[in-house]
Amino acid sequence: MYTGKIPKDVVATFSIVGYDSETEELGIAVQSKFIGVGSVVPWAKAGVGAVATQSYANTSYGPAGLGYMESGKTAEETIKLLTEADSERELRQVGIVDATGKAATFTGKACYDWAGGCTGRHYAAQGNILVGEETVNAMGKTFEETHGTLSERLLQALDAGQQAGGDSRGKQSAALLIVKEEGGYGGFNDRAIDLRVDDHPEPIKELIRIYDLHQLYFAPSKQENIVEIKGNVYEELVKELERLNLLERTPIHTEEAVTDALRVFVHRENFEEREQKRGWIDLDILTYMKNFN
Repeated sequence: MYTGKIPKDVVATFSIVGYDSETEELGIAVQSKFIGVGSVVPWAKAGVGAVATQSYANTSYGPAGLGYMESGKTAEETIKLLTEADSERELRQVGIVDATGKAATFTGKACYDWAGGCTGRHYAAQGNILVGEETVNAMGKTFEETHGTLSERLLQALDAGQQAGGDSRGKQSAALLIVKEEGGYGGFNDRAIDLRVDDHPEPIKELIRIYDLHQLYFAPSKQENIVEIKGNVYEELVKELERLNLLERTPIHTEEAVTDALRVFVHRENFEEREQKRGWIDLDILTYMKNFN
């Protein structure tokens, strides 16, 4: 390992690459003392694989690695091909998961200490310029033991890595990338989730906050939250619509006026993915309205 002064442009990072066998989602969560880490480290393609390239990041590892996996190479074979062709491979760090969930990680001998990685069922975790190996181990253990969506497991693993020590230089940016066939907006691409915190004192916490917002706007409504607008729900909705100046404050409102006002709010706030048939509402929207200033 190098022990000299650490250059500012090295992508000092910890990341976890993962796969969900049920949904066939692939993704990466990453944090770094480096501005805009989401523009450098994570690369993924649905049905192919996911790549995290860091340390003195060779960004060609992203598209090249995906190309190898698309041609049928495993994660381990892909790392071998990438590093064998790179004369500066000992400065690189990369983690890969392929479309079958096989994982591999590589840390060059010249990466700044502490640097290393681990793999397990459907994940590869790695980091460099860390406080210690506890960060990588915590990410792997948390991913293995956490239930939920791939996004939730990756975010919790990343947060656990930070709690275990994280980047020895501090915190600056974080990102989450999830791909799935037709998972993007409107089903037109595979980019199901692409969230970035480019510069923040608590980038992982901010990334989790933005992820929660993303779920509110784009996750499908839960069936148990879809209710008819009547009784207490009707009264609460009218109260909020009046407060937001979308309904006049009058003793009586027509059903048409209430549903029209709700539709205005839904479209103004970009909740089209949660819009229900007339006379019904997703309670998550009503909860959001109550907290809306």
